[in-house]
Amino acid sequence: MQVKPIQITAGIDAGASSVKVAIIRSRAGQQAEVLAQSVQRIRRRIVTEVVETTIDQACNEAGLTRADFDYIASTGDGDAVEFHTGHFYSMTAHARGALLLDPTVRSVMDVGALHARAIKMDERGKVLGHRMTSQCASGSGQFVENIARYLGVALQDVGQLSTIAANPEQVSGICAVLAETDVINMVSRGISTPDILKGIHLSIAGRLARLLRAVKAEGAVMVTGGLACDEGLLLALRESIDALGKGAALEVRAVPDGIYAGALGAALLGAWRWDTLARQGRWDVLSAHAA
Repeated sequence: MQVKPIQITAGIDAGASSVKVAIIRSRAGQQAEVLAQSVQRIRRRIVTEVVETTIDQACNEAGLTRADFDYIASTGDGDAVEFHTGHFYSMTAHARGALLLDPTVRSVMDVGALHARAIKMDERGKVLGHRMTSQCASGSGQFVENIARYLGVALQDVGQLSTIAANPEQVSGICAVLAETDVINMVSRGISTPDILKGIHLSIAGRLARLLRAVKAEGAVMVTGGLACDEGLLLALRESIDALGKGAALEVRAVPDGIYAGALGAALLGAWRWDTLARQGRWDVLSAHAA
């Protein structure tokens, strides 16, 4: 077999609340082309089944079958992707994916369902440092979703409502249980929904800003993960960074496809590993996923 000039790879990011898939076409020396992207919520479904339906959805969009892939890369919960060729660490995948979406960023703020993670990298996507919140912290996407459900607010409306708050009420920034108790008390006191949501965003943003400071982030920071397009959180993060005196050194950015950063990065890393193994003649490894 010969090394091919073009590779088609899939990246599967299996998270705690959703599965994201990205399919790319790569050619040496050129920008990778995104052929398809797909996301599905896990909810109460079996994760492996969600992985199957999500990649099938992406394949249909790209007009491909799994047999067309040179490499299938997983990130996040790799055990949920039984047919992958190889697995990559989430922080590396998010760093590479963020650079594909915006080559000028040098840090990533990944806000997932269970935790948040600040990542600092160089222009190649090499991770230089990272810090992560604990799983019991109230700075997560699942926490925001729980509060939205309690308040009777659609998740897609949370960010916009937060931006119109007049007198935000701060909540506990350490424990999700205490923070939820704070919210219950606020509702009983008649605090408006926008003020409650802005308080939650400020609490989360304060933790995120401190993570960025801990990794010594500089320049442009891309927000990725499930809350990447939450405009209320983005505004609160900019305010929290200014409060820490880092406003001049950091620029918070977000793009609509930020939720796919991990999947995109995994697909890119899969293309790189395919090329490396192919040049070494390791066809046994590359064909393992087809068995």
